[in-house]
Amino acid sequence: MTTTDLFEVAKIHRQVRDPDVAHLAIGLNKVVSRNGVEGLAVETEEVADGVNIDVTVAEGAVIAKPVHMCFGLLQEAGIQKITMRLTVEPRARLAVMAHCVFPNAEDVRHLMDAVIRVGEGAAYSYFERHIHSPQGGITVVPKADIHLARGARFKTDFELLEGRVGHIDIDYETTCDADSRLEMNAAVSGRGDDRINIREIGHLNGERARGVLTSRVAVRDDASADIYNELTASAAGAVGHVDCKEIVQGRAVAHAVPVVQVNHPKAHITHEAALGSVDSRQLETLMARGLSEDEATEVIIDGLLRST
Repeated sequence: MTTTDLFEVAKIHRQVRDPDVAHLAIGLNKVVSRNGVEGLAVETEEVADGVNIDVTVAEGAVIAKPVHMCFGLLQEAGIQKITMRLTVEPRARLAVMAHCVFPNAEDVRHLMDAVIRVGEGAAYSYFERHIHSPQGGITVVPKADIHLARGARFKTDFELLEGRVGHIDIDYETTCDADSRLEMNAAVSGRGDDRINIREIGHLNGERARGVLTSRVAVRDDASADIYNELTASAAGAVGHVDCKEIVQGRAVAHAVPVVQVNHPKAHITHEAALGSVDSRQLETLMARGLSEDEATEVIIDGLLRST
């Protein structure tokens, strides 16, 4: 593990020890630690091949501090399977910080299958940060089926910037009712023979629903990225935007498919996709300030990935 990884793990440890912070820590397929707070119900069940989790935020409850969830394996090999159902009842508020830590992975699979329901006027945000080993011996497969009721808010941020990606296959699909707001962001950095697959879909079915899908990906060496973002607007006042940017270095390959579909004359969706090498003017500016070409390239890539 790098110094940054160790610092991150130590920070997680401090946070989950705070009695005022709700948390759930799972190592492999065992519940290691948990703590609840008023308004938040968390039920867990250890099964033969994984852990089932049921999270409910009571109607009108506002969880003041972010809930911390930690999933990981310290072992070099293993399969972690998480099945989660999360319900944020009407007018409730919840923010989750999820840390997925696999510092020694050589042959690891992390499987997450989630069903998320955000009630009328409720708000839910989910920030997921991954820490992987430098070997790249991990497969991450997160799937989510999400529904936003009238006036609901949902934001998800996925970040994998430290260690090797290995193989990641993200598959999120969201249905949005009237006046709801959807924001999905992903930032992934790949190298070696990493494989990055991202599939994010949003259905803006209700009037005045809004959605933004943003992907920032960098691939180097022999890594590959295949990004599919789809946004559909089917009601008056529905507005959305798809934004995908990928930087390609070495022998890496990037593929992006932004799909936008408008099914109502008073709906509107825009899209932007950019694939290619780092900007030569930015590169020259940084090199003029004393950075090597490799150092300047990494600064530019880091800025892109953290721009979500």
